[in-house]
Amino acid sequence: MKDGYGRTIDYLRISLTDRCNFRCRYCMPPEGVTLSRHQDILSYEELLRVITILGEHGVNKIRLTGGEPLIRKGIVGFVRNIKKIGTITDLSMTTNGSLLGDMAQELKAAGLDRVNISIDTLDEGRFSDITGQGKLTEVLAGIESALKVGLTPLKLNVVMTEVLSEADILYFIDKVQKLPIAVRFIEYMPVGPSGVKPGYDTLAIKEIINTVGRGMLEPTTAATGNGPARYYRLPGAVGVVGFITAMSDHFCQSCNRMRLTADGKLKPCLLANHEIDIRTALRGGERDQVIYELFLQALEQKPIGHRLGDHGAGADLTRAMFQVGG
Repeated sequence: MKDGYGRTIDYLRISLTDRCNFRCRYCMPPEGVTLSRHQDILSYEELLRVITILGEHGVNKIRLTGGEPLIRKGIVGFVRNIKKIGTITDLSMTTNGSLLGDMAQELKAAGLDRVNISIDTLDEGRFSDITGQGKLTEVLAGIESALKVGLTPLKLNVVMTEVLSEADILYFIDKVQKLPIAVRFIEYMPVGPSGVKPGYDTLAIKEIINTVGRGMLEPTTAATGNGPARYYRLPGAVGVVGFITAMSDHFCQSCNRMRLTADGKLKPCLLANHEIDIRTALRGGERDQVIYELFLQALEQKPIGHRLGDHGAGADLTRAMFQVGG
C-alpha cells in the first residue's frame, strides 16, 4: 500500500498496553499517568482481526510494543496466533527486557522472530533513577536469554539522555565487537514534559567510537530491520552500531509504518496528534472492508514529515510515549 506521498507502508507497530513495570522519566510524565480502562483496550481477538485484514493488503511486518508488552497476560499465545495467520514475515517486539529472561524460550517457540531491548546506561544507580524502579540485572538477564534462544538479530536501544556516560559507550562498543548485536543510539525526543535532558549527540558518540575502535565507522546494511537506523561497523567487529537521528536528520521520507494504540486508534505519525478510531468499527460489527478503508484514510492523512524540534513543537502532543510505543 502507498500513502499520499508514494511511500510503501507495510509495517504496523501495535501497542498492546499502556501499562509498564518501569517508569522511565523520558517516557512517562513526572506527575504520573492515567491508564486506560481494561474495556477500552483492544482484545487479542480484535487485534488478530486487524492483522488479518491488513495482511491481505500488504502489511507483512508487525512489531509489538507497549507500555511493556510482556506484562500483558496471554502474550505467548497471541504471538503464536499471529504466526498462524500466515502473512506476517517479520514479527518482532520492543521490550525493556526485565521479564524476558523467563519468557524468551516460549516466545521464540511461539514464533517471535527477534526483540529490541531498551537499556540506556550500565550504571545501576543511574539505571534505577531513569527507569524509576527497573533492575539492571533483570534486563541483562533478558539480553542473555534472547541471544541464547535466537531472538536475533538482537538490538539494544540506547536513548541519548544525560544518564549516558562514556563508560556506557565503551561497554556497548565492547559488546558490538564480540557479539552479533546491533546497538542503536537514539536521539532524545522532547515529547511533552520530561524529567531528563539530552546527553551526548550523535557526532560526539561517533567520535568516541572511532577513537576507541582505532578505525573509522564504515556504513553497512548488515542489520535486519524495518526502522530508520543507519548502521555502521568497526573493523573486525561481529556486531554493528546504529544511529536513529529523529532530531538532527529527519528520516520521514522513508517512513514505512503506521501505529495502532492499545485503545484502538490508528496514528499516521508518531509525532503528530491526528488519530483515526478503529475500535468503534471493530466493536460495531462493521465489515472487514470498512476496517480496511479506515486504514486507507490513515494512509491518506500521513504527513510528509514531523516538526519535532522546530520552535518547541512536541510540547503540544497529546499522547506520551508510553501510550504509543515509540
